[in-house]
Amino acid sequence: MAAAALLALGWLILGLAGLLRLHSVEFVGRVLFPFGAALSLLLALTGLAALSAPPASMTLAIGLPDLPFHLHLDALSAFFLLLLGAASAGISVFAAGYFRSGEGTAPGLLCLQYHVFLASMVFVLLAADAYAFMVAWETMALSSYFLVTTQHRIPEIRRAGFLYLLIAHVGAIGILLAFGVLQGGSWQFTFDAMRAAELSPLWSSIAFGLALFGFGAKAGLVPLHVWLPEAHPAAPSPVSALMSGVMLKTALYGILRVSFDLLGAPLWWWGALALALGLFSALFGVVFAAVQTDMKRLLAYSSIENIGIAFAAFGLSILFHCFAMPQLAALALAAMLYHCLNHAFFKSLLFLATGSVLHATRERRLGKLGGLIRTMPWVAWLALVGTLAIAGLPPLNGFVSEWLLLQAFLFTPEIPQPFANMLIPLGAPALALTAALAGYVMVKFYGVIFLGRMREPQLAQAHDCGILERIGLAWLAAACVALGLTPALMLQALDPVGTLLLGSGLGTQSTGSWLLVPVSAERASYSPLLFLVGIGGSVLLTVWAVRRLYHGRIRRAAPWDCGFPLQTARMQDSAEGFGQPIRHIFDPFFRMRRELPSPLDSAPRYRVEVEDRFWHALYLPVAGGVKALAGFVGRLQRGRISVYLLYSFLTLVALLVIVL
Repeated sequence: MAAAALLALGWLILGLAGLLRLHSVEFVGRVLFPFGAALSLLLALTGLAALSAPPASMTLAIGLPDLPFHLHLDALSAFFLLLLGAASAGISVFAAGYFRSGEGTAPGLLCLQYHVFLASMVFVLLAADAYAFMVAWETMALSSYFLVTTQHRIPEIRRAGFLYLLIAHVGAIGILLAFGVLQGGSWQFTFDAMRAAELSPLWSSIAFGLALFGFGAKAGLVPLHVWLPEAHPAAPSPVSALMSGVMLKTALYGILRVSFDLLGAPLWWWGALALALGLFSALFGVVFAAVQTDMKRLLAYSSIENIGIAFAAFGLSILFHCFAMPQLAALALAAMLYHCLNHAFFKSLLFLATGSVLHATRERRLGKLGGLIRTMPWVAWLALVGTLAIAGLPPLNGFVSEWLLLQAFLFTPEIPQPFANMLIPLGAPALALTAALAGYVMVKFYGVIFLGRMREPQLAQAHDCGILERIGLAWLAAACVALGLTPALMLQALDPVGTLLLGSGLGTQSTGSWLLVPVSAERASYSPLLFLVGIGGSVLLTVWAVRRLYHGRIRRAAPWDCGFPLQTARMQDSAEGFGQPIRHIFDPFFRMRRELPSPLDSAPRYRVEVEDRFWHALYLPVAGGVKALAGFVGRLQRGRISVYLLYSFLTLVALLVIVL
C-alpha cells in the first residue's frame, strides 16, 4: 500500500518537475518520461506482489475536515495496478521519443498533465471511500481532457474534448448517485460502511443501474460510446493508448467493485442486462470499425468492441454466481480480467504504431497510406504482433481470453431461469461473429497501411520510429507474446481476485505452464506452446521440402497479362472497398449519406459518409431540448426588477395554494 501511494506521489513530482523547464523537449522527453516509465515498472511489480498478499489499508490526513482519504489495497486493486504499471511503462518509453516541440501544449505542461493522469488512476484503484474515489475520478477526467485537447488550436479537437468532458461528468453524476444509494441512509462515506448497509432488492438494483450507467459512460458502452471515436483521434497517440489501454479499465474496475464487493449479493437479471449490453456493444463496435477510413477512429471503435466483450464476461459471471455455479462464474470472471490485461497491451501497441505512422507521413486516412512495411519495417513488424493478437489468433494473448469466454458460453448447463437460459446460448455465436469480424477489420487495418503499393509518392520519404519508440513498441509486443504463451501461470495469479469477489477461484488444472484446462480435461484444453511448436514445425518442414524437392531449374515465361504492365496503387483494395460488404450486410446499423455522380459529369465523384444512428436519434434531440430550455430560461431573465418581483409574487401565491 505504501509503495503504491509513494509511486503515485513520484509521478506527481515528475509532473511538477516538467514546469521547471516548460519548453524543453530534451529534458521532458529524455529525462522525465523515462523516469516515469521506471516508476511504472515498480508499480507493476508492486501490483504483482500484492495479488497474493493480505489486504492493507491506510488513511491519509488530507481532504476536508473529518473527511480523510481512506485507501485500501486488495487483490482486485492489485490486478489493475499491475495492468496500469505494465502497460504505462511501454507507453511512457514510447512517449519519451514521440513528443515534439510546437505541437500544441508546451512539453513541460504536457508532462504534468500526463503524470497527474497516471497518479489519479492509481488513487482511483486505491480509494476506499466515496469522497476519495470521486476526487481521484474527477482528477482523472480533467487531466485526460487536457491531454485530449493538446492541439487545442484546432476547433475539431476542442469540440471532441468538450464532448468527452461532458459525457465524463454525466457519468460521474451517475457514480456519485450510486454511492449515495449505497450509503443506505447513513452519513458514512467509506466502502466498509457501504458493505455493511442492508439495502432492499429495489435499492440495490437502483445502485447497480446508476453504477452501470456511470461506469459504462467512461468505458464507452453503447449507447454511451459517442465520445470515444471523437476523443481518440483528437488525442496524441500515447494519450490515446493510455486512455484506451488503461483508463477504460478503471471503469471495469469500478463496476466490479460495486457489483461484487459493495453490493455483495447481485441479482441474476443484472447479469442478463450486462451480458446483452456487452454483446451488442461488441458487435456494434466491430461493425463500425470495419467501415472506418481513419486509422485511429478504426481503433477507437475496436475499443468499444473489446469493452463489450469484457462486459459480456462480467454479465455471465454474475449469472453463474447467482445460480450457484462457482467454477463457471470464476471462469467468466477470469476471462474478463484476462481480456482487460490483453486489451491493455495490444490496443496500446496499435495506437502507438499509428502514432509512428502519423509522425512519419502526417497522414491518418487509410486511403492515403500503403506499402509502409518497406520504409517503416520496425513499426510494421511490431504492429503485426498487435494485429494478430487483437484478431484473436493463437498462440497470442487475444486468443486466450476469447477462448476462455467461449468455453464459459459453450459448457453452460441448463439454469433455472428461462430467459437467461435462452440468452446465454446466443452469446456463443455472437462472440464467434464478433471475433471473425475483428479478424476482418485487422486484415483491413494492417493490409491497407503496411502492405501493397504506396498510394502517395511522399510515402517513400517516411522514416522508421526512433530507438525509444522501438523499445516501447517492443515491450508491448513482448507482453502480447508472453501472455499468449503462459496463460496457466497468469490464471493462477488471477485466482485471488476470484476468491475475493466470488468466494472461490478458478482452480485451473494445468500441467506446468504449457497445458491449460479451464473446466475439465474431458471437455477442452489448450496448449499455446504446443500450438507454437506445431506452427513452427510446419513452416520448417515446408521450407525443407521445397529445398529438398526443388530441382533448381528455372523456366521463364511471360505471365498472364490481366493488366500487370499497368499495375498501380489504384488497382489494390481501398479502405472503402474493403468495408463495402459490411456496409451492405449490416445496413441497419448505419446512417449513410451518399454523393452519387451523374453520367454526364466530366469529373465524376462518389462519396459515402457513415454516421452513428445513436448520435442522430438520441444525442441530437437531447441537445436540441437543452438548447430550447436554455432559450426559455434566457427569456425569463429580462433584467427588469418588475419582472423579478412578479416571479416572486407568483411563487408566493403558488406556495400558499399548496399549503392551504
